[in-house]
Amino acid sequence: MKCMSQENEKKFSISLAALESLLLAAGKPLAFKEIADLFKEDLAKVEEILNEVEKKYNQPDSGIHLVLNNKKAQLVTNPNNAEILQAYLHDEQSGELSKASLETLTIIAYRQPISKEELEQIRGVNCSLIIRNLMIRGLVEAQDEKNDLAPKYSVTIDLLRHLGLDSVKQLPDFESLNSNENLQTLLEQVKPE
Repeated sequence: MKCMSQENEKKFSISLAALESLLLAAGKPLAFKEIADLFKEDLAKVEEILNEVEKKYNQPDSGIHLVLNNKKAQLVTNPNNAEILQAYLHDEQSGELSKASLETLTIIAYRQPISKEELEQIRGVNCSLIIRNLMIRGLVEAQDEKNDLAPKYSVTIDLLRHLGLDSVKQLPDFESLNSNENLQTLLEQVKPE
């Protein structure tokens, strides 16, 4: 994995498609300045393209809308679809966890804080959707570290309370699984050079 500052030395061409992709991948509000810095463009150009994105999506027949607030932008679902989304999310939140979700939650609990890349190195598959679902359920939370390129994930206090634990250190075999040498060797392959 390259250092973010090295990757950001390249000038990316700003376009409607590139900005849409960035907003979709971010999944959270992005500051106009952050977007301008990434594309090495002035704020006026970023605002111009954001206005194009807004005109394209903020239509009654579009499932996606762009929210612009306090010099931040985020792609969100159309508010007119709230009922169907609430029904879907209710099922997602109240249903049983899948085997893959339980495995992911266990790895996070024993190895926290852990990045998505480290988690995927251990599991061998993409974990984005599983992490999202665990976060929606309130079982996992992201910790944005200023020094890290990507957030690290840990279990929530709500999960510990539900399990009747005061700390993850009370999990069975925590010490041996948390400091497992084989896992540590595997995770060192993910660390940036």
